[in-house]
Amino acid sequence: MKIALGFIVLIATLATMAHASDPSPLQDFCVAVNDSMAAVFVNGKICKNPNQVAAEDFFFNGLNKPGNTSNPLGSKVTLVNVDKLPGLNTLGISLARLDFAPYGLNPPHTHPRATEVLVVLEGVLYVGFVTSNPANPNQKNKLFTKYLYPGDVFFFPEGLIHFQFNVGHENSVAFAGLSSQNPGLITIAKAVFGSDPPINPDVLTKAFQVEKDVIDYLQAQFWMDNN
Repeated sequence: MKIALGFIVLIATLATMAHASDPSPLQDFCVAVNDSMAAVFVNGKICKNPNQVAAEDFFFNGLNKPGNTSNPLGSKVTLVNVDKLPGLNTLGISLARLDFAPYGLNPPHTHPRATEVLVVLEGVLYVGFVTSNPANPNQKNKLFTKYLYPGDVFFFPEGLIHFQFNVGHENSVAFAGLSSQNPGLITIAKAVFGSDPPINPDVLTKAFQVEKDVIDYLQAQFWMDNN
């Protein structure tokens, strides 16, 4: 019942943001084909022949199953984007299930191509996002946070750093809708300290105003994603 309620709220919300980021489609649908071997690259996916499209192209099974949170972050994001559901191609939406162990974290990250709407089904999440740099150099980036309970909804604007943290003693479950078929993901710590090849430590030492041994320690860590 809780899962069904979450889907109803999520889909109703997605209907208002479906074309907020991606270009509008020029036909009823454009089911994606596997273009990994294609010689031509397009902004999106190549369309399947409409005469070969089937109901399965618009179907995904399994979001009722909890994600495995047995990892250092204590969270798991199960993303359903165009790579997993080809019928999403050109429709400007994707969705995800978020599972959290007690005190599990979806670490600070951004979606460069999508606004995110989150609805909590179980547990209590502490969520927030940080604004971009203000025009006034004397002002700081502003943090917006909220404690979310079952049935609560929160938006994260496109491209802004945000996070979700389970502050309860029980598992937490949430669903998210994103305004792109391919929202993208930049996990801040992993991108900065875990890039390949590594960013020159002198750059990070200067940027963070810390000693080089701190940067060396952070770059030596294993930075993981939870999706």
